[in-house]
Amino acid sequence: MDKVDLKAEAGASVPNISIIMPTYNSEAFVGETIESVIAQTYPSWELLVVDDCSSDGTCCLVGGYARSDARVLLFRQETNQGPAAARNRALREARGRFVAYFDSDDLWAPEKLERQLAFMRDGGVGMCFTSYETINEDGSHRNYVHVPESIGYKGFLKAPVTCTHTVMFDTEIVDRSLLVMPDLRKRQDGATWLRVLRSGVTAHGLDEILAKNRKRKGSVSANKLSAMKYTWHLYRHIEGLSAPYAAYCQFWQLFHATLKRIGRM
Repeated sequence: MDKVDLKAEAGASVPNISIIMPTYNSEAFVGETIESVIAQTYPSWELLVVDDCSSDGTCCLVGGYARSDARVLLFRQETNQGPAAARNRALREARGRFVAYFDSDDLWAPEKLERQLAFMRDGGVGMCFTSYETINEDGSHRNYVHVPESIGYKGFLKAPVTCTHTVMFDTEIVDRSLLVMPDLRKRQDGATWLRVLRSGVTAHGLDEILAKNRKRKGSVSANKLSAMKYTWHLYRHIEGLSAPYAAYCQFWQLFHATLKRIGRM
């Protein structure tokens, strides 16, 4: 995309990209995360931060960014309802044609939105995800995760290769109603991506390291047994897979997860 296009879209009254970010007690990391959005080379965005009743200084910190940059919007949940409800609140408020997802402890490379948007426009892509780096809680490097050129519903069941903080949708191709997340405390994002893929959409991968995924102690992804239970529930009770097929998919999902951890994907 050339600079003339960037300037024109930056001056538009409606942002082209809506970024959805739930927060909960994220004071330690959310400032750095928001800074990585503000540093984007593509300027036509809005960041919709929905705080899920934090008890720390998250709201004050985000509020400071909202006062200094009109593109940062803060919404507060009256009660703690979980990330699905927070993301759905942001989706209702979103004005952009493109919808991107971001978590409050992850990071984007400055050119992430510009590169991903150009890739989606050039290819007529409705759902896109990118390669990324995983980092430890202190920001030190762990490994890189590379994504395939494309993946469909059955492939995603066996290898959920994407990470939420890299996903972006074109709502002129993917119906916005498909992005409303189910009321699940965990795996609501995976359930949503599966719903989109089940509708016939293909997810396309941009194999460029454009984001960082922070692995924090005590997270669901860090607790492997807990993660397996949530995945099993997703396959059996949300997707309605038979027990043998769910076990087959979960085996391959664990295999690909191991490859990711050792940097072979």
